[in-house]
Amino acid sequence: MPPAIRCVHQAGALLGEAPVWVASEQALFWLDVKGCQIHRYDPVTGACRSIRTPFRVGSLAPRAGGGFVGGSERGFVLIDEALSRFDVIADPEPELPGNRFNDGKVDPQGRFWAGTMDDAEEASTGALYRLDPTLQWSRQDAGYRVPNGPAFSPDGSVLYHTDSPARTVYRYELSPEGELRGKTVFARFGAEHGHPDGMTTDAEGNLLIAFWDGWCIRKVSPKGEVIETIEVPVQRPTSCAFGGEQHDILFVTSARIDLSEAELEKQPQAGHLFSITGAGRGMPAPVFAG
Repeated sequence: MPPAIRCVHQAGALLGEAPVWVASEQALFWLDVKGCQIHRYDPVTGACRSIRTPFRVGSLAPRAGGGFVGGSERGFVLIDEALSRFDVIADPEPELPGNRFNDGKVDPQGRFWAGTMDDAEEASTGALYRLDPTLQWSRQDAGYRVPNGPAFSPDGSVLYHTDSPARTVYRYELSPEGELRGKTVFARFGAEHGHPDGMTTDAEGNLLIAFWDGWCIRKVSPKGEVIETIEVPVQRPTSCAFGGEQHDILFVTSARIDLSEAELEKQPQAGHLFSITGAGRGMPAPVFAG
């Protein structure tokens, strides 16, 4: 049977992003970056609660000791379990006040990776950073305009990262110590496809990529071949993550920012949260070891 999609929360997010399944709570957390909110969705009860953030947070991931680590417009941040404290621990780019952190994920070794971007989306001043469990950070790559991802192969030996305006997904070899090498172009897409945005990997090592202005999620094999296209009812799906007790539900965030009234009339669910069944099975989301 083809994948089945449904809207599970009518959030109306300006820029829904960064979904992550938190196994300890059996709930999905996700962001409205531009709306300065963290959302928590319980798929069993259907309940969703929202917390206002004191500044824009672009990504978050659960910590082993509880709470979250994230990337924000002020740098790396630690967030408590109640989502009431937001402690900035480091700003890697004080010389670039127009930059902010965007997407980020934890690798299988418990390290947090996140990319920065020019908030105006004009200059390629973004970089990819690694935050270790010791809370020490390092710059691993640079030259990004709007970074998205990253995502990791099931064994943690490969890191994928996207520069959305370039419509390009890059592939790196990732050492056990957390060093990147062998950067190559993994996949490049045309204007007719939209822009590759947030992504995740399934248990078989395929990438599932949300396509901004593409109306779909594309499944890409480890060889860089598109093997499935899953259409969604919104123009700007932004990211996706597997969740549920069996990790067999693909949750998809979306955006309504910069869509005209006429465009919104054609897609009233823009900015909402969706679930897709039949898209495969994922893996438990790693937690930050710091």
